[in-house]
Amino acid sequence: MLTPMEIHNKEFKKVMRGYKEEEVDEFLDKVVTDFERLYRENAELKDKLSIINDKVDTFNLMEKTLQNTLVVAQTTAEEVVMNARKKAEIIINEAEEQAKRIVEDANKSVVDIHREYENLKKEVQVFKTRFRTLLESELEALNVNLKDL
Repeated sequence: MLTPMEIHNKEFKKVMRGYKEEEVDEFLDKVVTDFERLYRENAELKDKLSIINDKVDTFNLMEKTLQNTLVVAQTTAEEVVMNARKKAEIIINEAEEQAKRIVEDANKSVVDIHREYENLKKEVQVFKTRFRTLLESELEALNVNLKDL
């Protein structure tokens, strides 16, 4: 690329019927001035572009990091929900099993109590029968003794 100094230091050969040297020098001075300004602007814009590209790279890296973080958070959340569901199922199953055992124990107790009640009822009936028999035999013995008197 041409530099402003190269334009400024450029020498042209003099030939017959050439251009006026003053006009060419004056024009070249304007070209050098404009070219220097454009050259500086170009350098500044390249610097700004480099800074912006660095920032874009930084933002792209941040975006990737955020995406990865989001994926990890999402995966973790899904795992937490899955674990919570498993624990809930385990707790429910244990509660259902415990409830079954309690009901079975209660039913067994009811059956045992009913059996005991029936046994006691039979014993009371046997007692009543024996007592009645005893009383009747005593009454008969009393009647026999009263007849003898």
